[in-house]
Amino acid sequence: MYLGIDLGTSEVKVVLLDATHQLVATHGVPLSISRPQPLWSEQQPEDWWAALLQACDALARDYPSDMQQVRAIGLSGQMHGAVLLDHRHQVLRPAILWNDGRCGEECRLLEDKVPELRHITGNMAMPGFTAPKLLWVQRHEPDIFRQISKVLLPKDYLRLQLTGEMVSDCSDASGTLWLDVARRTWSDVMLAACGLTEAHMPKLVEGSEPSGMLAAGLKARWGMIGEVVVAGGGGDNAASAVGMGGVEPGQGFVSLGTSGVIFVASDQFRPNPDSAMHAFCHALPGRWHQMSVMLSAASCLRWVTRLTGYANEATLLADVEQLDATDRARAPLFLPYLSGERTPHNNPDAQGVFMGLTHDHGAAHLAYAVIEGVSFGLKDGLATLQETGQPVSELMLVGGGARSPYWAQLLADTLNVRMVVTEASAAGGALGAARLGWLADGGVVSQVCRPLATTGVFVPDADARTQLLTRYQRFQRLYDHLADLF
Repeated sequence: MYLGIDLGTSEVKVVLLDATHQLVATHGVPLSISRPQPLWSEQQPEDWWAALLQACDALARDYPSDMQQVRAIGLSGQMHGAVLLDHRHQVLRPAILWNDGRCGEECRLLEDKVPELRHITGNMAMPGFTAPKLLWVQRHEPDIFRQISKVLLPKDYLRLQLTGEMVSDCSDASGTLWLDVARRTWSDVMLAACGLTEAHMPKLVEGSEPSGMLAAGLKARWGMIGEVVVAGGGGDNAASAVGMGGVEPGQGFVSLGTSGVIFVASDQFRPNPDSAMHAFCHALPGRWHQMSVMLSAASCLRWVTRLTGYANEATLLADVEQLDATDRARAPLFLPYLSGERTPHNNPDAQGVFMGLTHDHGAAHLAYAVIEGVSFGLKDGLATLQETGQPVSELMLVGGGARSPYWAQLLADTLNVRMVVTEASAAGGALGAARLGWLADGGVVSQVCRPLATTGVFVPDADARTQLLTRYQRFQRLYDHLADLF
């Protein structure tokens, strides 16, 4: 049995996976986000640990015989967050999250300090990355900065509590701007630009390698027998790819979670930083991936559900499905930048916009505009991936948005690719984390990282594409006209 732990932005999810690839159990504990100032997004690391204990305690209570058989644990997590620890391993301030937009000026400073930044890291400096967060702390909270002994990524804080070890993996470390992504090592040049050294960083391992052993007290608490290895794990998207079997070149997925991601695996380092595309290490050795990221995706649907007073997203989408082609054509346009935007605009000041509202529009029109706008944002991201010459004809769909067949078809029509929904796709990073634990326990990639069974295929519709293309062109012009006004 293998335990997968995924530290998301909105919840901690744990799964139990057996050696026949069956998901035996899953449990989630919600998390909240603090936004004390405009553009800020923070969480307390201690809340992550409390949620993990609650989730694993629930599995131990409800599935005691299965928890007893756990041989390894894998970790997946939200990327880029900055957890600052003092010499006693105590948290110095709330963690600054991936969707925090306060560091725009620090990004410009980093690019000026290190002209070769994009060559080293494979990425342009963006407010979401970890390095500009530390530069912001150095400039605005110098008393805190002077006390920093270690900087950990979110999932690696959980590892510290589980094992006592300070370790990260190459895929998650790729999102810091401190990694030489081609060489898969910390960059002294990038660290020095932030007033840090390698001594401030955790040890690096590959995601499928052991990183430590589960503490004896936790083994006893959860009823586990024998030694339990903890794998290096991966950033949330790399782990999701492992969970779906997306580890070979050209395989990829769309993630409709809090953020929106298009991910394509590669056997080589393929950077395209000038288009705000990410090039990161994969969670397996000798592999990389390209990724476009938009900061608000399914979170936009949650927002409009609350705004319109609906009980849940499914009920609102049911009304959206009643709209005909004429209704959709006259729906307002929506810019989905509720938390700023990353690919392709790299604009933390970008904001959400409804354009074209009239008295005739109702909740369903607004909701359609929102999921269409998110789909258009993903289309922008796919274009940046295709600039590298990487062909994409099929993508798997993962995340909470994968539960909607209507949205899956809209994505197929918008992106002009086949969308494939698989079993356990909503498990995403947690399933991939469990598989990485399995690999650290001696599993073989070809057997462990096999594709999931297909449950649905959505093929582009030519007529729908034509209407969407007209609206997409207006969507692009709308951003261009408003960019200077945000």
